[in-house]
This record gives sequence, C-alpha cells and structure tokens, in this order.
Amino acid sequence: MFEINYFTKDNNCPIYNFFKSIPKKDLAKILREIDLLSEFGYTLGMPHIQKIKGTMDIWELRIKIASNTYRVFYFSISNNTYILLHAFLKKSNKTPQRELDIAIRNRNIYLERND
Repeated sequence: MFEINYFTKDNNCPIYNFFKSIPKKDLAKILREIDLLSEFGYTLGMPHIQKIKGTMDIWELRIKIASNTYRVFYFSISNNTYILLHAFLKKSNKTPQRELDIAIRNRNIYLERND
C-alpha cells in the first residue's frame, strides 16, 4: 500500500478546493482512482497514470468521466509515498503548460519546505 498526501500551502489545500468545485459523481470517480494509485502505485500503468514528458518526476493520474477529462499531478517522495500537487479539468488534447507550471511550482515549494 502506498501513502497519499496532499500538497498544502498556508493551511490551504488546492486539490481539496478543486474537489469542492466539481460534481459529486465526478469526485467519487477521482477518489476511486486515487485509491487505485494508493493500492498499486506505479504498477497501475496506462490508462490510469502516465509520466509527464520533460519533467524529472511528475506523473499524472488520468480520469475520464463521460465528456470530462480530469488530471491530478503528483510525484513520489519515497518508494511508498506520493504527494498530490494539482488537479484540473482538462479541456484540450494537450496539457496546458500553465497547469503543469502550477504542479512544478507546488513540487518545488514542497521540497524546499521538507528538506
């Protein structure tokens, strides 16, 4: 079993805030995918997870619900712990650089705080 932690900044969790903004049915599916990540880790494989090209250590949890496509960016801080960094509703085929930049910034903040 893998431990899942959520990135927080100033007692605020951006992923929780995002979760509050989406339909409950979609949230249930996203939480199920997070449970699968917790159970299987990187062995979960495609189509559930994929490493983000051009990054050293950021992965995406991929969730498709009807016409909605969600992504949750995360990285590993140990062999059994993942930090969820950022979540968003994907509206185009290509992942927007702005969304990836948020995940990278959050990872950097996390690593600076926890050195």
